[in-house]
Amino acid sequence: MRVDALTDVPGVRVGHATRRGDGWLTGTTVVLAPEGGAVAAVEVRGGGPGTKETDALAPRNLVRTVEAVVLTGGSAYGLDAASGVMAWLEEQGRGVRVGPDPSHVVPVVPAACVFDLGRGGDFQNRPDAATGRAAVEAAAASEGGGHVPEGCVGAGTGAVVGSFKGGVGTASTVLGSGITVAALVVANAVGSAVDPETGVLYGELFQGPVKYPDARVHEAAHRRLAEAAERNAPSPLLNTTLAVVATDADLSKAQAQKLADAAHDGIARAVRPSHLLNDGDTAFALATGARPLGSGSPLALNEILAAGADQVTRAIVRAVRAAETVDGPGGTWPAYEDLYGAR
Repeated sequence: MRVDALTDVPGVRVGHATRRGDGWLTGTTVVLAPEGGAVAAVEVRGGGPGTKETDALAPRNLVRTVEAVVLTGGSAYGLDAASGVMAWLEEQGRGVRVGPDPSHVVPVVPAACVFDLGRGGDFQNRPDAATGRAAVEAAAASEGGGHVPEGCVGAGTGAVVGSFKGGVGTASTVLGSGITVAALVVANAVGSAVDPETGVLYGELFQGPVKYPDARVHEAAHRRLAEAAERNAPSPLLNTTLAVVATDADLSKAQAQKLADAAHDGIARAVRPSHLLNDGDTAFALATGARPLGSGSPLALNEILAAGADQVTRAIVRAVRAAETVDGPGGTWPAYEDLYGAR
């Protein structure tokens, strides 16, 4: 049964580790590939990325598959979460074989971070190796094809989009060929997901007829956002939207690279402006290879690329709608649903 999530791609699992309260507002999300790995690629378009092991994914380089992708809060400090995921994978004997013994593996674990430092109140509270291990263990223990929690969880716990609370969102579709294409995002952007003139989510403009908020609702929302901004201390414009697009299609590394490229179209539709110098916008692509691409023609691949961008847009909309208002020592960020949900 489809759950409209990244886990609709057979074998792909998602786990979150969330830290909230007592000065914390951050976390880590791990996308765990099927055992044996998935073909992987990445495209970075933000001007201020924080990443690990992304160079290894270039089509010209040796590494073809990865066992997991880590998305984390904590800015560059939070990339330490990948160490915990590597340790867990090594214990399972999963990674690039580098010796005669089956335990001689080096897990390649690409990772990317979002900026959320201090949003819980304590600048020094950020994910570490233990957080990464907790997230990958949660992914491994999850039910295949199961529901993926959205909103203020995992790497989206401290996420902010413009003046609104951000978070994690996910979405999927099944093409006429039977191939599944899905996305998971951490929406945490300098730009906004909301049209300031109408209050409608930009991403919803690409999903059919839109019900615009009543003018009085929109005016009230503006007032509440302005009040929240007055209470917040000035913060650095350091954000990032992260995405993982997965498919069960049999893609080469070069084709997966095109899928990672296309994912950024989905970000640009839902967040304006995007890919700024202050963002670290990064998109990963995973292909499990369970379904043939068919004739392998450009048309077959183009359908997957278009679907990938569409699912990223949908996932950002869902992230913003699933977010919860945060009002704590680190700041106040209203949730979209609290301001516009009752139209």
